[in-house]
Amino acid sequence: MAKALVIVESPAKAKTIEKYLGTGYKVTASWGHLRDLPKSKLGVDIEGGFVPEYKPIKGKEEIIENLKKDAAKSSMVYLATDPDREGEAISWHLKEILELPEKKTLRVTFNEITKKVVCESITNPRSIDQNLVDAQQARRVLDRIVGYKLSPLLWSKIKRGLSAGRVQSAVTRMVVDRENEIRAFTPEEYWLLDAVLKCADGGSITAHFYGSGNKKTELHCAEDVEKVISAVSHSDFVISELKRADKQRSPSAPFITSSLQQEASRRLNMTPRRTMSVAQQLYEGIEISGEGSVGLITYMRTDSLRVSEEASSAARNFIIDNYGREYYPPRARSFKTAKGAQDAHEAIRPSNVYLVPEKIKGDLSSEQYRLYKLIWSRFMASQMAAAVYDSVSADIVSAGYVFKFSNSVMKFAGFTKVYDNGSAEEESASELPQLEEGYKLELDKLVKEQKYTQPPARYTEDTLIGAMKEKGIGRPSTYAPTVSTIMDREYVVKEGKNLRPTNLGEVVTEFMCERFSDIANPTFTARMEENLDEIEEGKRNWKDVLGDFYGSFEKTLDKAVKDTEGVRIRIPPEVSDEICPNCGKNLVVKTGRFGRFLACPDYPNCTFTMPLVIEMPGKCPKCGGRILKRTSKKGYAYYACEKGAECGFMTWDVPTKDNCPECGHTMFKKSGKGYKRPFCINESCSRFVPEENRGYRKKTAEEGAGGKKKKEEAGK
Repeated sequence: MAKALVIVESPAKAKTIEKYLGTGYKVTASWGHLRDLPKSKLGVDIEGGFVPEYKPIKGKEEIIENLKKDAAKSSMVYLATDPDREGEAISWHLKEILELPEKKTLRVTFNEITKKVVCESITNPRSIDQNLVDAQQARRVLDRIVGYKLSPLLWSKIKRGLSAGRVQSAVTRMVVDRENEIRAFTPEEYWLLDAVLKCADGGSITAHFYGSGNKKTELHCAEDVEKVISAVSHSDFVISELKRADKQRSPSAPFITSSLQQEASRRLNMTPRRTMSVAQQLYEGIEISGEGSVGLITYMRTDSLRVSEEASSAARNFIIDNYGREYYPPRARSFKTAKGAQDAHEAIRPSNVYLVPEKIKGDLSSEQYRLYKLIWSRFMASQMAAAVYDSVSADIVSAGYVFKFSNSVMKFAGFTKVYDNGSAEEESASELPQLEEGYKLELDKLVKEQKYTQPPARYTEDTLIGAMKEKGIGRPSTYAPTVSTIMDREYVVKEGKNLRPTNLGEVVTEFMCERFSDIANPTFTARMEENLDEIEEGKRNWKDVLGDFYGSFEKTLDKAVKDTEGVRIRIPPEVSDEICPNCGKNLVVKTGRFGRFLACPDYPNCTFTMPLVIEMPGKCPKCGGRILKRTSKKGYAYYACEKGAECGFMTWDVPTKDNCPECGHTMFKKSGKGYKRPFCINESCSRFVPEENRGYRKKTAEEGAGGKKKKEEAGK
């Protein structure tokens, strides 16, 4: 009897699914897309009604031939590509390129790759959803038209090799706009004033200046501060109002694509691209001892917060069995999915809550374990009871001025036993002080601190993805690729964790804003995403959407070509603070075969070059100067003071943005991938961590001598 053929995208997934389905099925992989628009031409018949010309992808001929043979001898063909628009389109392309007859072709999707879900899906197949296919076709054709029509114009006006994409242009503009905000920012002075007060029970509290009466007052200058200090220094501090309460803190929702990418970046130091790659591995299946290949998480491209009743029930049983009945809320938690989100899939969660991360740690790579633990913990916490805090807040009055104090002590851990999503509350490890309304407190000291308002922070990869999600730009499957694209094309560069636009990115963005304001407009891009959603829902015809867009786009393009005839836009060089040792000129940033580097602007008269210097967070612990990332002659990254030999500071440890709470010096961490705990390198600080305790492998005497030589070489 002929076997049924199941076609998935990746071999890893094929292996897992074949184990679940048994001998009656053959599971094979398409290795992704098998056909696409041609690379050498537009490939879209615009005048004929936006008809795409799909071609087999070069190099996939053998895969196509083998799939045709397998399909021909199969009783039924199940197209089981990923459960999203792109996966639906790949299934449609498979049906077309393999010439599969309608009567023997069915579509199945797996939100999670477990035996139960795989078997249920196979017994409940459906036909290909043409609305999903058309939504993906519209995106592909739209992006091809924009890229193919705009790129030659950018080549002729700015620089060869440039490209302009519909989503990437809007996202690059967001980074450029943020940089302009930073440049335009004017810092304003303000002061903080704290009163350290002694309590009757011998303890002390710190109250923060609030204002006068019930009105919040800002302290803008030293004179404002001195006026308050003068008034309260010899006056009583009396508790005018005291509130005690049990406050609850609820858990965060389970992950969606954007929140997973953000949290993995923040907690695990993983880039969005790497996060999605590792998540794909967890979804497709990992070899688990005694279990075989197991899909550990649900599909990771989703913006829905929905959780199935079965998963919610499994979480309930696990929580009660392992933590106690008090750790489960009175009723099952549910979270409202944001307006406009696609609700086709559940939130990202473990496929089996009983596969506790620690139990399968030995079967996972370091990255797989850390990401799986993050997903497992976040989901379990989302189903648990709230944390409860004994909270106190007090208004303390002196000479008509109000100082506020608040603190809280945990009474019940709740979900924080599994995963702490952070809190804005000030929490204390000790007991709350004994306070009562009308009590007088003794002033110990007043602490004043001058501050300046800070400009908005540069985007990082995770905060940029958060902003894309908030503005409705892109969808779960496009967040990470878009951010990677604007960096790969050097419109944006990464300095430490921060994203900064290059001069090239700013010039291209300015040109796009001036000539193609719609495409470079995040609001327009978000509206187009809504149009694609309406195509998916069957509310709009995909060719009508393309027609509405192309009519105005063509006119704008023609006008831009005419208006810029004979114009060539110069990209200003990126001038660095580094000085050429040969001729004394400031080095400029250049791009070569192996990326960006610094070079003398007087080329060919001066041919000096050096690796690109990257400014790191923190300050030099010896002189307070900038810390720069450099590369030794043998290619090792190290960190040194900008003043070089004049200061002499250098280290192999990585500076962080955190300051030591004891001495205020910049903290460092061990180099390498993944999270590393920061430590203080100030030898006079009580928190100082000697080099042998920083987590490095102990060197032999011979290796130590070699390391010393390497350090001396780097410092030259």
